[in-house]
Amino acid sequence: MRDLFLRSRRSAFVWEERSSLRAEDFDIQTVDELKYVAVDAGRILGFISVWEPDSFIHHLHVDPELPRRGIGSALLGALPGWPTAPYRLKCVAVNTPALAFYRANQFTQAGDGHADGQDYLLLQSGGIPSP
Repeated sequence: MRDLFLRSRRSAFVWEERSSLRAEDFDIQTVDELKYVAVDAGRILGFISVWEPDSFIHHLHVDPELPRRGIGSALLGALPGWPTAPYRLKCVAVNTPALAFYRANQFTQAGDGHADGQDYLLLQSGGIPSP
């Protein structure tokens, strides 16, 4: 998962300096999170990690060689209570492919903000009322 995490981020996070993205970040950023992994014939296709106390989707990564095959949607579908359970996530505003994916999967904007030099949108799914 560390390798996929790194390859996915280096492919999609064009606003980040490539050398600042490390495989070891996976261990730090997903500690104590619930993880679901999509696997086919022993190959990791993608994963999702959730901080359960807040139903916060911290990471959703799909192998960059396998876009638009339903892997990300299947990972969302594996979440407890999906699609009616409430989940939130932050998505960097310039990450238009990810925003399109989340909107296609019934996420709506619940807010916005700025962190680590980037504007982001707070997205929500399921039964979360807007603040």
